[in-house]
Amino acid sequence: MPIVIDEDECIGCEACVEICPEVFEMDDNSGKAVVKEPDSALDCVEEAIDNCPNEAISKD
Repeated sequence: MPIVIDEDECIGCEACVEICPEVFEMDDNSGKAVVKEPDSALDCVEEAIDNCPNEAISKD
């Protein structure tokens, strides 16, 4: 189940990167988070989803 970030909703707060740096990183050009490991099953992914202030992260 791939992890997806809605770029329109992402505010670049870096919460997901702080919680789960193995899966998320910041894009220097857009200033928003991107998924570097879209098929990760790490527990921190759920925590990042739950802590995203704009609910921009989902699993498809």
